[in-house]
Amino acid sequence: MAGKEEEQAKPLAMSLPSVSADEETATRWRSIRYLRKRRYALWCCGCCGAAVVVLGITVLILSLTVFKVKDPTLTMNSLTVDGVNFDVGPFDDLVQLNATLVADISIKNPNVASFRFDNSTTDFYYEGETVGVAYAPAGKVSAHRTVRMNVTVDVLTNRVVRQMNITADTLTSGTQLNLTSFTDINGRVNVLGVYKRDIEVTMNCSMTLEVSATHQAIQSTDCSANVK
Repeated sequence: MAGKEEEQAKPLAMSLPSVSADEETATRWRSIRYLRKRRYALWCCGCCGAAVVVLGITVLILSLTVFKVKDPTLTMNSLTVDGVNFDVGPFDDLVQLNATLVADISIKNPNVASFRFDNSTTDFYYEGETVGVAYAPAGKVSAHRTVRMNVTVDVLTNRVVRQMNITADTLTSGTQLNLTSFTDINGRVNVLGVYKRDIEVTMNCSMTLEVSATHQAIQSTDCSANVK
């Protein structure tokens, strides 16, 4: 009887290690899956971090090159006399000069976005006194384009007739009048709604108006533009 009991106990003793092996195998698989998930998470984080770095470098390069807001260029292409009227005024027979000038102005936009500008003015002066004001409407200059505008101004010299000191004899021989002008244009460049810049373009010009009874012309136009 004792021998039979020992034989019956042996299978029970042999089955115990099989339970322990299954648990060890399950634990090992859980560890492997955890390591795989961790490696996958680290790989995803690394890829995301690398993508962010590359994107940041790309944005930085574009902001310093392609998307960088550049200064528009304002140029006075020409200034011509469209007509002149003479009138003898009440001041010691001095001649009042009324001239119509046409200014050909261009705005060059070197940016990748449009340059939109407001209404602008061009003031003309003689010895510091305003003798004419020209107005230009608002508009826009497309990316990498140049827009030309013709601005017409009537120069009225009734307020500076004494300073000019033009007489009938002067018109016979001819005289020169030194004029200056100031143009002010305000606008904005908006690149993708991210890179924005308000721009003020100004231009100072000096010119010589040659006047005689038979000849009127603009000579020696000199301009300089600034961007703020």
